[in-house]
Amino acid sequence: MLDLVIRGKKVVTPMGTGAFDVAIQGEKIVAVASAGTYDAGATHRLIDAGDRIVMPGGIDPHVHCLWHVPNPDGTAGFSDPPETVSRAALHGGTTTLIDFVRWTHGNTLPQAIARRDEDWVGKCFCDYSFHLMIEGQLPPELFGQIADAIRDGYPTIKIFTTDITPSRKGRMVDFGDIWEVFQVVAKEGGMCVMHGEDNDIVMHMYDKLIREGRTHFRYLPEVHNTLSEDLSFRRVIRLAESVPGKAAIYFMHVSAATGVEAIREARAKGSPVYGETLHQYMLFNADDYLRPNGQMYHTYPSLKSQADQQALWSGATDGSLQTVATDELCCSLATKVQGSRFDDTTGGNSGVEPRLAVMYTEMVGKRGWPLEKFVDLTSTNAARLMGLYPRKGALAPGSDADITVLDPALRRIVRNEFLHESDYSPWEGHEVHAWPVLTVARGKVVVEEGRFSAELSDGKYLKRTLDPALLAGAGLQPR
Repeated sequence: MLDLVIRGKKVVTPMGTGAFDVAIQGEKIVAVASAGTYDAGATHRLIDAGDRIVMPGGIDPHVHCLWHVPNPDGTAGFSDPPETVSRAALHGGTTTLIDFVRWTHGNTLPQAIARRDEDWVGKCFCDYSFHLMIEGQLPPELFGQIADAIRDGYPTIKIFTTDITPSRKGRMVDFGDIWEVFQVVAKEGGMCVMHGEDNDIVMHMYDKLIREGRTHFRYLPEVHNTLSEDLSFRRVIRLAESVPGKAAIYFMHVSAATGVEAIREARAKGSPVYGETLHQYMLFNADDYLRPNGQMYHTYPSLKSQADQQALWSGATDGSLQTVATDELCCSLATKVQGSRFDDTTGGNSGVEPRLAVMYTEMVGKRGWPLEKFVDLTSTNAARLMGLYPRKGALAPGSDADITVLDPALRRIVRNEFLHESDYSPWEGHEVHAWPVLTVARGKVVVEEGRFSAELSDGKYLKRTLDPALLAGAGLQPR
């Protein structure tokens, strides 16, 4: 007898959307059959979703839990832990998170991973994985550790091409070391996930605007500007293309039309270059810095113009951008708005819970995109690019039974009081055209009509191996 069958008229599968029964045994989907295949006698529980949307659980490939963030009193602090963020994620229909291991000088990568495990193991309600983050001048012995880590299931390496702010000296990796890392990842089957900004331009603009007395956070778009994204993306792409076999690149938090165009041109040549944007970049722009508590809408690099915003939508339409993430950094409103200058504004956002509802509204409700495209951008493409597919991101036999049911009848205005992350939400007052009513994680119903039943022992670490075809630049055509 099956453990669970979810039946729906709008079930989004790799082969398209239709009326199906999704049959679950233990942690896995064992069959996707025509609706009505299984009756109540064949399963311990039958859930009829009716006209609700049944989709694979969301995947957020860019979150920061227990991340260093200054407190409002100036002391060292941290963003909220995996327990808080994963609870909110499951309420919002996201079942997998990818965070970061930060390597620092004087340590090995295995030591950094072990320390990060202490923050996560047994402390997360949903499944998760890590990118490895490296910074500064890289010691020669690190390159071998990167190769070992890729082979051990940690295949994505984050690199900064800027220090971001003057106070973060040592974050940037110089292009000689980036070149060396690219050669390792190309050989070992890894991928570099890039924060791409031109450090010379960024630091020049900080210096220039400080001299001019224009230091308010409203000037962030002038510092973290579109030229910076253009120069950095193109330099990174050219360097990756020069490596034997070509290094695969995934640009995080693409914010500008120049970045989209650089990715589009590289992909047109067949290069393995991919792009992620954020829901706040797609729906907020530089004008929002002028709103009350305008820091709420910021994450680095910066919000850009309405024209850049439109370019992000165009990139998501034509396949230049493959994922919509959050750059989640969950903290209090006091922490988020504590800075008033462009060099002390807190990055990140509390956005993992409303992400699926917001993007369904904008993609399907307002723009009429097919459900498959929405699911690709919020789940499937991240699974494919990050080495989780088809275990994650698919309603298919053999896949983990990670399932979200969205109810289009639940149109509502987002209010922070019914969210589960922080004491504020940048999405406060935003109208959404659907809301998750059921979340299943590896076969367990963890959220149902607002009732939460996950346990901290439920979340498991996911080691990953990347798809050679995607590393070669093939696949991921938009639906």
